[in-house]
Amino acid sequence: MIIEIDSGSGFCFGVTRAIDKAEEELRHEQPLYCLGDIVHNGREVDRLQQLGLITIGHDEFAHLRDAHVLLRAHGEPPSTYQQAAHNGIKLIDATCPVVLHLQERIRREYLADPEHRLQIVIFGKRGHAEVLGLVGQTEGRAIVIEHPDEVTRLDFNRDIALYSQTTKSLGDFRRLVDSIRQRIAPEARFTYYDTICRQVANRMPHIRDFAASHDIILFVCGHKSSNGRALFSECQRVNPHSYMIDAPTDIDPAVFDSHPDTVGICGATSTPKWLMEECRQYVLEILKDVK
Repeated sequence: MIIEIDSGSGFCFGVTRAIDKAEEELRHEQPLYCLGDIVHNGREVDRLQQLGLITIGHDEFAHLRDAHVLLRAHGEPPSTYQQAAHNGIKLIDATCPVVLHLQERIRREYLADPEHRLQIVIFGKRGHAEVLGLVGQTEGRAIVIEHPDEVTRLDFNRDIALYSQTTKSLGDFRRLVDSIRQRIAPEARFTYYDTICRQVANRMPHIRDFAASHDIILFVCGHKSSNGRALFSECQRVNPHSYMIDAPTDIDPAVFDSHPDTVGICGATSTPKWLMEECRQYVLEILKDVK
C-alpha cells in the first residue's frame, strides 16, 4: 500500500510566520500571551502551550497590564491596539501581511468617505477573527455577507465596494460579484476587489486532484478550522472515501478493510506537517497489526 502525505497541505505562510514569532519570543523565557488560539488546530495549540504560550480571550486581555501579547495571523481591529497602548502591553504583531494590507485598504476607503454613503461589504464568515478585524477598520459599519444568496441585504441604489476575507472561496466570490452586477442600479457605482489569498485559494483545485488520485483520504484538521471544513468538503465531493480526523487515534482501522492500494493524507492551512506524519505512522502500525 502507498501512503502519501500531500506536499501542498500544511501551514500557510501567515500561520508559519506567527508560530515562528511565538517560538522566538518563548526562547526569552518570559510570559507570552496569545490573543485567541494561534492556529485552529488543538494539537499545535497544545504543543505551544507546553512551551509556555498562554492563550487568552479579549476579556482577559482587557485586564492585562505590562505584558507581552502575540497577535495571531488573523489580525485584530484598531480597538485591540488602543487597549494595548492604554494597558502598557507590548504587542508582538504576527498579523499576516496579506491580511494587514487588506485592513489598510478597507480603512483608507472608509476614511475617504466621511459621510459614509458607500456600502463597504465584506464577503466572509461572521464572527471569524479576520472578519472582525476587517469590520473594525470601519468602526463596525461594514456589511458582512457570508453566502452569495445574502446579497438581498444590500441597498442596490447606493454605491457598493466589495472586499473578501482572504480565505474565502474564489468561485463563491465571483458568484457574489455577478449577483451584485445584475442588481445594482444604473446610477450606483459598484467596485470589487479580489482580496483572496492565492496561496490558500490554489489549494482547492490541488486538494481536489489529490483526493481523486487516492482510494482513501485521511483529512487531518482541527474542528475550529473553517478553511479545513471547506477543503474537506471538496475531498468528499470527489472521493466519498474521505475521512476527517483531528488526531491519529481518530483513524478507524475498519476503513482499510477494503484493502486500498493508495491512502492520501492531507490537511488544512492550519494543519502541522508533524501531525500528518504522526497519522502516517499510525496507519503503518494499524497495517502491521492487521498482518
